[in-house]
Amino acid sequence: MKLIDMHCDTVWKLMDLGGEGDLMTGSCDVTIPRMRQAGTLAQFFACFGYLDDFKDKGGYDACYRHILDMAAYLKEQTEIHKNDIALARSADDICRNARSGKISAVLTVEEGGVLNGDLERLDVLYDQGVRLITLMWNYENCIGYPNSRDASVMWQGLKPFGIEVVEKMNDKGMIIDVSHASDGTFRDVMEYAPGAVVASHSNCRALCDHPRNLTDEMIRRLANEGGIAGLNLYGPFLGTQDESRLDEMTAHVLHMIDVGGGEFPAIGTDFDGFDGMKTLDIPDAGQMELLWEALKKKGLGEDQLDKIWSGNVLRVFKSLRDLQQ
Repeated sequence: MKLIDMHCDTVWKLMDLGGEGDLMTGSCDVTIPRMRQAGTLAQFFACFGYLDDFKDKGGYDACYRHILDMAAYLKEQTEIHKNDIALARSADDICRNARSGKISAVLTVEEGGVLNGDLERLDVLYDQGVRLITLMWNYENCIGYPNSRDASVMWQGLKPFGIEVVEKMNDKGMIIDVSHASDGTFRDVMEYAPGAVVASHSNCRALCDHPRNLTDEMIRRLANEGGIAGLNLYGPFLGTQDESRLDEMTAHVLHMIDVGGGEFPAIGTDFDGFDGMKTLDIPDAGQMELLWEALKKKGLGEDQLDKIWSGNVLRVFKSLRDLQQ
C-alpha cells in the first residue's frame, strides 16, 4: 500500500488549534509515525486560515500572510525531520523522495480568497511550492461562490477575477480544486480550465445529499477530463451526521467507480479537519489499511486499489506542465 492523501488540516491544527507537539510527536490524526504505518507515499498538507479569526486583523490579507507562515512551518518541519519527510513540488519529486525512504509533503492552500484580487500572490504561492489551491471554502470570495443549500447561491459561479485565477493556474500547472465550490463555480471551472481539476475531499451526492458532495453529472464531467475526487471521511459527507463508518466509505468509492470509472476515485481524508464523531471507524492516518481491506472484501483487486491509493493522483500530477523545481 502506497497512500497519497490529497487533504488534511494538520498544519492548521498544530498552529491554530493548539495541537500538541509537531509532525513527529504530535497528537494529530496525521503524524510521521502514523504515515509510516499507513505506507504513505505523499501527504497533501492544506494551509488554511479561518477568516473569522482574522476579521479584525486585516481579513483576507492577514489570512494570506498566515498562509505564508504555515508554508514556512511545514518547510521547517521537513528540515527538522529530514530523514523521514521532504517537500515535493512534482510527481518526480514524490518518486525521488520514495526512493530515499522519505514521505513527500505537498503544499496546498485551502480558500483561494487569500489572493484577495491580487494575481501576483498566485506566483508567490507557486514559488513557495504550493501545487494545489482549493478555490473556495464556505464563504463567497474574490474567485467565486461556495457550496450552499441556497439555490440562488449554489448556481452562481466564477467571478471575472476567478476566471483569471483558474486560467493562470492552468497555465502554471497547478491543480485546481473544486471541493467546497458551488455547482456554478464547478461548471465555470470546467469551462475555462478543464485540465488538472480535482475535488480533493468530496464524496457522492447521490449517496449523501449534501452540497459539499458531487452529483453524478459532476463526477462524469470530471472523469471525462481526467479529473479525480478524494474520499472524505467526515460523517456528514458520508451519510451519517455523527458517524464515520467503513460501510459508507466503501459505498462512496464503489459509486465513484460505477459513475466515473476506475481512474476517478482517490483519497482525501480531511483528517485533523473534523471532530465530534461518535463512531470513527478509521480514527487516524495509521489505520487506513482498514479501508483497503474493506474494499478488498467488496471485490476490488490490487490494481484498482493501487489506483485509488496513489496511482490516480500521480497520473494527474504527472499530467501537469512546468512543475520543475
